[in-house]
Amino acid sequence: MGLVLTDGSAMASTEFKPVFNPKLTIERSAAPIKIDGILDDAGWQSAGQTRNFVERSPGDMTEPEVRTDAFITYDEDNLYVGFFCYDDPATIRATMCQRDEFGGDDAVVLLVDPYGDATWAYEFFVNPYGIQKDRMWTSIGGEDAGYDLIWESAAQITDSGYQVEIAVPFSSMRFPGGDVQTWKVDLWRNRPRESFNQYSWAAYDRNEQCWVCQWGTVEGIANVQPGKGLEILPTLVANQSGRISETGEGFDNSKVDGEASLAAKYSVSSDVTVEAAYNPDFSQIEADAGQIDVNSTISLMYPERRPFFQEGSDIFRTLFMSFYTRSVNDPQFTAKLTGRGDRSNIGFLTAVDENTPYMIPMPLRSIVLNSGRSVVNVLRGNRSLGTSSQLGFMVTDRRFENDGSGTIMALDGNIRLSQNYRVDGQFVFSHTQEPDDSAMTAGLESFTFDKGTKTAAFDGESYTGGAFITRFIREARAFNFTVDFNQVDRTYRTQTGYDPWNDYRNLTFRGYYNIFMESGLFERISPNGFVFHRWNFDGDRRNRQFGGGLNGELRLAQTYFGLNFESGSELWLDVQYDDLWSASMDLGSRLNDQLGFNFRIRHGRGIAYRTGGKGEEWSITAGLNLKPLDRLTIAPNYRFSKSTHVDTDEELYRQYIARTRFGFQATRELSVRLVVQYDDFYRHWDIDPLLTYRLSPFSVFYLGSTFDYSEFSNVNDDRTQWKQSQRQFFMKLQYLFQT
Repeated sequence: MGLVLTDGSAMASTEFKPVFNPKLTIERSAAPIKIDGILDDAGWQSAGQTRNFVERSPGDMTEPEVRTDAFITYDEDNLYVGFFCYDDPATIRATMCQRDEFGGDDAVVLLVDPYGDATWAYEFFVNPYGIQKDRMWTSIGGEDAGYDLIWESAAQITDSGYQVEIAVPFSSMRFPGGDVQTWKVDLWRNRPRESFNQYSWAAYDRNEQCWVCQWGTVEGIANVQPGKGLEILPTLVANQSGRISETGEGFDNSKVDGEASLAAKYSVSSDVTVEAAYNPDFSQIEADAGQIDVNSTISLMYPERRPFFQEGSDIFRTLFMSFYTRSVNDPQFTAKLTGRGDRSNIGFLTAVDENTPYMIPMPLRSIVLNSGRSVVNVLRGNRSLGTSSQLGFMVTDRRFENDGSGTIMALDGNIRLSQNYRVDGQFVFSHTQEPDDSAMTAGLESFTFDKGTKTAAFDGESYTGGAFITRFIREARAFNFTVDFNQVDRTYRTQTGYDPWNDYRNLTFRGYYNIFMESGLFERISPNGFVFHRWNFDGDRRNRQFGGGLNGELRLAQTYFGLNFESGSELWLDVQYDDLWSASMDLGSRLNDQLGFNFRIRHGRGIAYRTGGKGEEWSITAGLNLKPLDRLTIAPNYRFSKSTHVDTDEELYRQYIARTRFGFQATRELSVRLVVQYDDFYRHWDIDPLLTYRLSPFSVFYLGSTFDYSEFSNVNDDRTQWKQSQRQFFMKLQYLFQT
């Protein structure tokens, strides 16, 4: 016999009362539970139950409009969570899509902090079609959208709303040893309508900056074991590519090429996991979206999507990105160890990288080149202090085959001072031994730093440097601010992190004030302001900015808006530019389940960093989220930037990128995707179709291709024509074996 349902059109007859830090004692399920989206198994009869949900947003711990019932139990292998979400089924928003890809849907959320120290936690989302989304949250880096775990979910839309079942294997999680577990847990329900309504089991004090500290407590989980055992992930990749010939006539096709890789993960104990991979396939199936770089002088930063870096990703995070995982570019071999104790975490990574990106930071630009083979090692540790506080260290070392090296040592901390205030910071020491290979940096001899005593060329120079950041932060219901001081000296350099500039000191103050409206069109209005100063190590002011604006949200189609203005001056290439300013407007909305949009326009006067000169600037960013069918999503977006000289009307730069992503989900496992992108500055088209069959985040089959088209000049006349410049077909098959 399953659970007996009652009418969910109204709340229980008992008086509504928010409960802060609620507690729930659960017991082991007395019968099996099948994850099919219907809570009719006998195993749910003994589950711990709660229906005492509160509206945490936009309401401030008010009574929700609809009822939510939640159930928690467990057996030897899994933690089970079930939801009854009562609602009019005609109003429910849901998308049939790949895991991690839904955004504006109804959803339930399971939040788990197994160690209870509010420094990291798991997040599990499920929409009304049973589609999963998972995250890893850390107190330093926030949410990691690339994190994946193996778990089960199913959901069903019913006449009275929808139901969800979740099973999270204990083998997928990390938690303290011991016979009895006590975890910090919260249960949420997202209900996007005219407002983005969010309900929670635990009530929240908006004046408390630590949101994880306010979760409920689940007790009674006994005699279960966290992840142990062996996982093996073999991968087979095949591809065939071609490119236009050097003469521009004809197409040169390569032979079909294939290779295999092998990765393995072994849980030595409940606290320690070892991973290793030989010839790992670190290719990215989803190509990076193009970025506007026509007025940028530094190396662009891209998000990490490669699965190997997900286990323990929270451990390796620091305020400075001292370990930028994409600096491990093309490894032949890599291994990683992660360990979690009661309050201590440790992580170690080593890799042999065949094609190493070498970043040379300068005061006004960065230079990136391929420095060949290297060996990289990263050691990271941190320890929790009390609640939501921690201290940590990091050591990274990279050794190049031509005798160069780069080493950093860092200390960092995040200390909660009170309910509203915290301070965090990091100090980094670097030692650089440049390779002695001037041929690799031909033409860079003229780029000097450290008052002209050193060059950017690889001439065997050796030097040390330092970097420092500290922030004082207030987070509260109304008044919030951050005071941030950071600096990177002239000779600081890291070959495992992302630090594209040096020789600067920055001081920033940012603040905003929230005004919450209990009724009417406006949900929230937040005036804001900031002041920013940058100096070099000689004390010369390089940049000064100040500004403010007004941001807010409406009780209409989840609409948000922003109106902001800033003004300042900047010293660039020994030229002082005054009267720089910009005004911007942001607007976005989710009109209904089928249509959403975002738009940003900015106008002002700024510097053309690559060519010099002050220009009249315009930039536009616009995007749509279209869902003609529950299984079909279309996401076009457009980014545009241009500048014309304020005195001569000469065009200083201009670039736009148009990109559209089409996705069709045939079943939960099978999908087809097409990305079409055009970059006007480089006169380049990308057309990338992909077929995916996914059993889990790690067991997947891909079949796809890339087609690149560029504009070529006709040698016989002044006309140009479009030709296919590159093409690739690829196949990838990987399957996760678990024991």
